[in-house]
Amino acid sequence: MRVVRNVLPPLIVLVVGVVEFLISRLPVPRQELWAHLLFYGLVGPAVTYFSVEWIAQGTRARERAERELRDLYGQLHASHAQLGAVQALMRDLTDAPDMGAVLEVAARGALRVTGAAHATLTVPGGLSASAGAGPGGSGEAGPVEGEAGTYLLKVPVPGGGALALGFAQPPAEATEALAQALAAEVARGVEAVRQRTLDLMTLYSVDQSIRAERNMRRLLSRVTRTMAERAGAEARAVFLSDQDGVLRLEYAQDRQGEKPGGLPAPPFAQQVAQAGAPLTAADEGAAGVFPGAHSVLGIPMRDEEGLVGVIVLGDARDRAFDDARVSLLALMAGQATLAVRNARAYLYSEELAISDERARIAREIHDGVAQSLAFAALKLDIVARQLHADPAKAEAEVRAATQLLREQIREVRRSIFALRPIDLERYGLLETVRRYVLDFGEQNNIRAQLNISGDVQLSPGDEAVVFRILQESLNNVAKHARAQEVKVTLHGGEQVTLRVQDDGAGFDPATITGRVSSAGGLGLLQMRERVEARGGTYRVLSSPGHGTLVEAELPQG
Repeated sequence: MRVVRNVLPPLIVLVVGVVEFLISRLPVPRQELWAHLLFYGLVGPAVTYFSVEWIAQGTRARERAERELRDLYGQLHASHAQLGAVQALMRDLTDAPDMGAVLEVAARGALRVTGAAHATLTVPGGLSASAGAGPGGSGEAGPVEGEAGTYLLKVPVPGGGALALGFAQPPAEATEALAQALAAEVARGVEAVRQRTLDLMTLYSVDQSIRAERNMRRLLSRVTRTMAERAGAEARAVFLSDQDGVLRLEYAQDRQGEKPGGLPAPPFAQQVAQAGAPLTAADEGAAGVFPGAHSVLGIPMRDEEGLVGVIVLGDARDRAFDDARVSLLALMAGQATLAVRNARAYLYSEELAISDERARIAREIHDGVAQSLAFAALKLDIVARQLHADPAKAEAEVRAATQLLREQIREVRRSIFALRPIDLERYGLLETVRRYVLDFGEQNNIRAQLNISGDVQLSPGDEAVVFRILQESLNNVAKHARAQEVKVTLHGGEQVTLRVQDDGAGFDPATITGRVSSAGGLGLLQMRERVEARGGTYRVLSSPGHGTLVEAELPQG
């Protein structure tokens, strides 16, 4: 247009001037008239027509370009809306708390993104979710039986399952490509939820397995086995800091089996302890921990009190731990740290309890059996002096000494029976209770009745508490109650209830709350504290001359 505007007017002037000059050179005047008519009547309109047509073509081209721009803008706007919907779907999939929420979010998001009339998403395991009316059939794009005018597009979800979308019109190729991309995003969301669920289940499993475990090697074996399974490692070891702050091997296992402990930690474990953060090593560093290993991962065990130890995982593969979920393994190592602290505290408390028990037994022997035996010895000395002077009185003294010795023999047997170790892990709680109650009746010449009912499912720690209460209660019956009969009831329901009832002399619980038996040094107050520490209840009902009822309840594990 700029060229036309600048060139055409001078060109027209030039052409008109040339034509007029040529017409003026014609010899005949009539020819000059016809020449003017021919030029201005034909050439002028023709030039005008073609000029206007050329301008109209440019205008039509501009309008066509504008329509194409508007269409492109609409496509871009729709694409932007789809992209926003996809981003919102990805965000919602990431925030979904569980598998059911992931499926519901994905089904609704597929409707928003593709514009489908309905959507159904299925994954392995029988889980599914729908949004909209739901498809009436399955198959490739085509009319669906039972839903006239509906076209179904079904795309597989990577990892298993399918995404089915129903459309009012046959879906375009771009829609099919978009549906496949959505299926891939759904697969990633499902896998992320599965990983989170697996992580939670792993942490829960570790927590349950170590909660009541007091044996250090079994505790470390359980924790490291779970960690090795999650990381795909074939060897594992735990180095714990001893009382001198020296890292020593506490537990190790590789393809050849478990290894003896006590050895100093290798250089790699020392590096992990000094760094205070997870480290990896290869080749020589790995072989220094596990023979034949090409890669190792070390995770420190630390708490607010400092370094507890180092967990090392090993494998024969190169770079085996590049994709390991170190954060999860570190969290599991933190659980192991707490468990090790608890196990050590438990062992220390056991040592204190053993020391206290030895002191108590020594006091009982000194104050009871030893003094009675000394008194019997004195009587026998008197008998020796009276044997010839007063045989009748000497005989009476011998009978009294004999009766005293028999009572002390029964007391010693009762103490030995109460202190006898019981293997709960071998026999289980119910069989151990049966054996103990039967033996108790025979040892103490007391009628002992046992009634077990319901389903009893307790953790090992709770089983130990229940049996300890039974042991202490029966020993109190033998030692203090002077009972003829004792009834033991163990019932399992929402609560596991233990009742020990005797027909003995009874007592006033308010005046004897610190009473201690010879079985394990637990008074009534200590037994109550043990039961209540595990969420249960404990009570003693007794009065002088009316026997005693001991009742303990613990929640089912």
